[in-house]
Amino acid sequence: MEQYHQLSDEVMDMLLEDLEELIEDHGDPSFEVEYHSGVLTLKLGDKGTYVINKQPPNKQIWLSSPFSGPKRYDYTELDGSWRYSRDNKPLDELLNEELGPTFDKLIQLSLSSSKS
Repeated sequence: MEQYHQLSDEVMDMLLEDLEELIEDHGDPSFEVEYHSGVLTLKLGDKGTYVINKQPPNKQIWLSSPFSGPKRYDYTELDGSWRYSRDNKPLDELLNEELGPTFDKLIQLSLSSSKS
């Protein structure tokens, strides 16, 4: 459980930092990101809201996307990524694909853990 918290906190912190920078660069006042008690909320104005949160009982990170709906991500030690078991797609890859059109630029989030 301690390893789960360390890895999930690391990914949530990286995500928050990257999203804050994206929003600042984009300059749309209706876009905002906040993180409290293991829940990251990314508000994208009329494009919708993402909610990404830690789920300690399951050792997962859950995503609710306005584009692709809900997904549950498990940590993969092989490459340090968080992957959705149904399609094996990493969390950062899905976010890059979905956020690119919203921010009208290529997004290259990398959420692989440096610790295993």
